[in-house]
Amino acid sequence: MLSIQYISDFTVPSNNTFSTSSAIDPAISSTITPIDAEQQLQVQKEVQRYLTIGESLHQCAVPAIPVLFDLKGKTAGMYRVKTSLAPRKGFFSKTGTASERVIRFNPWLFAKYPEDSWENTIPHEVAHYITDCLYGIKSIRPHGKEWAAVMRRLGAEPIVRANYDLSGIPVRRMAQYVYCCACREISLTAYRHKKVQSGLQSYRCRDCLSELSWKK
Repeated sequence: MLSIQYISDFTVPSNNTFSTSSAIDPAISSTITPIDAEQQLQVQKEVQRYLTIGESLHQCAVPAIPVLFDLKGKTAGMYRVKTSLAPRKGFFSKTGTASERVIRFNPWLFAKYPEDSWENTIPHEVAHYITDCLYGIKSIRPHGKEWAAVMRRLGAEPIVRANYDLSGIPVRRMAQYVYCCACREISLTAYRHKKVQSGLQSYRCRDCLSELSWKK
């Protein structure tokens, strides 16, 4: 079974540049404990609150979505769509396909930067999901005008990058493989590379929508 993934994430750039005037204080202990189950439940309730607001503002159905806390390293949040090319029923499915949607968060960054996570990361990922419900993930740019408009309607600034101090945050170090699309080069982890080479997965650029190919 082949599956195709489209990914939108809220990430700390490697050079720590930040596209907003707000600054984040890095003077925090180097030992970080991730948010616990009770705090994760509070985040899930906040996600649902934004979904309810989105439904009311846009007069469209925004179903509940799974929320995971399994990210590490520099990615604060991620909205992921996985489309399986197999005949089974799924959300937003078409004949022969089924799409699985999920929002993922980094529990360590939520613990270290709670205020910024609540003000920016949560609405950032929810806005990706709402724009997908409104327009379809293939029809818009990941951080285009539609996404920015939804962010503002949710009462958040359309910030794309964050400037976080990552000390004390566990980082998963994996080999990187360079892939190309029609507009740029993109690095995939060894795990994703293996799935592509085994024929189980394919990835597309969210900007140009072309399929990624390995630059050998």
